[in-house]
Amino acid sequence: MTERTLKAAVVGGGISGLSAAYYLQKQAKEQGISLDLTIIEAVHRLGGKIQTLHRDGFVIERGPDSFLSRTKTIDSLAQELGIEHKLIASGSGESFVVVEDQLHPIPKGSVMGVPTEWGPFIGSHLSSWSGKFRAAADLVMPKSAGSADQPLGKFMRRRFGKELVENLIEPIFSGLYGGDIDRMSLASTFPAFYQIEQKHRSLIAGVKKDEALDAKAFTTTSEGIFQTFENGMQTLVDALENALSGCTILKGVKVDKIRHEQDKALLRLNNDSDLLVDEVIFALPHEKIQPLFEPAGLLKDLKEMPSTSVATVSIAFSRAAIDSSAADGMGFVVSRNSDFTITKCLAMHTKWPAHVPAGKMLFKAFVGRTGDEAVVDLSDKEIERMVLEDLRKAIPISGEPDFTVVTRWNNSMPQYQVGHEARTQAAKEDLNKAFPMVQLIGSSFEGGGMPACVEQGQAAAQEAIKRHQSKK
Repeated sequence: MTERTLKAAVVGGGISGLSAAYYLQKQAKEQGISLDLTIIEAVHRLGGKIQTLHRDGFVIERGPDSFLSRTKTIDSLAQELGIEHKLIASGSGESFVVVEDQLHPIPKGSVMGVPTEWGPFIGSHLSSWSGKFRAAADLVMPKSAGSADQPLGKFMRRRFGKELVENLIEPIFSGLYGGDIDRMSLASTFPAFYQIEQKHRSLIAGVKKDEALDAKAFTTTSEGIFQTFENGMQTLVDALENALSGCTILKGVKVDKIRHEQDKALLRLNNDSDLLVDEVIFALPHEKIQPLFEPAGLLKDLKEMPSTSVATVSIAFSRAAIDSSAADGMGFVVSRNSDFTITKCLAMHTKWPAHVPAGKMLFKAFVGRTGDEAVVDLSDKEIERMVLEDLRKAIPISGEPDFTVVTRWNNSMPQYQVGHEARTQAAKEDLNKAFPMVQLIGSSFEGGGMPACVEQGQAAAQEAIKRHQSKK
């Protein structure tokens, strides 16, 4: 008896969707399953937010520029794809925070703003003496009585007080997530802090000695905490696309409707064709998925999940134009009490020296966050002007930039607000009852970092294969 072919579709060609497709193909081959796979991508290229630009000897990332070395997910994937020899490790340097328009070094040993070394923390000008004493109260404060699903801001202020949170912790988390820490879910953003508090009581004492966290992996003065590829992150996308040569890839095509037909899903595409499949993996932002299931009364809670829009400005200079030790650091984040449009700035020439020509510097500045997103809609020239003005306030710059590259990411950063895990889990369970052949993955659901997206793709592929085998 001939085994029935598994017909599957992956909707979305970003890193989550490409990973799902790759692992579907890999696991089907390992299990001896015949697979008919279609990838559907709305634009005319794969990779989603991963976009690498090569210009004048610079390697410029319009989207994510790296992934954390402590997670081995992408290392393993790169090895399978035969591109592990192209991996490179990040450089190291001091990081800064702008408070009331002044640039301050982030105290050595800080982990997401939590101090672990007393000398640098006491010597820092980020907090007054009263603020330092209040932060030190973490050492004697009892652990939280509530659950991990509480506002990150409330949790941190309880442990360290208002001053340290406003001047250091909030700028770091806002720079990373683009959100409001008073709405951000601790459980969905940095659950390790809650776990450490419950285990060690004090975060200051626990962060440094908790082996599960590996504090050094969050310290920019440590070399190699990030990784990328010699020619940029596009290397991974290209390798995945090449590995997927055995499937159908539809670019510039969208799914307009989905219907449950017997035990299959019928996808209506905007090219006036239909696709009937056994399994569908949606790897799209939640704003794109929710309308497809609205006619069935599903995924209503996803409609309320906010996303932040951001823009990045990559700006190149001659090294002779900048004479400042801060320019050779890893970059800076900005507190809300500063008159800056920039929320974060990375010194790419320090982080990735191999991606910047000799005698040059490259900064990547971010603008836009919850409550301050209108700036993203300004013209390129206006955004460039504001970013350059902020850079000149932070770092003494005597010359003009060689060039700038502006990139906008509208609704690109889903906000994991309190209750995120419960809402997304409930949405998936309701969807599974009506469309048991559909899975949802991506940065809207279980982690926005690249390793988390790859892991979701791998898990979704495994689930699809498992269901197919159960139907034998």
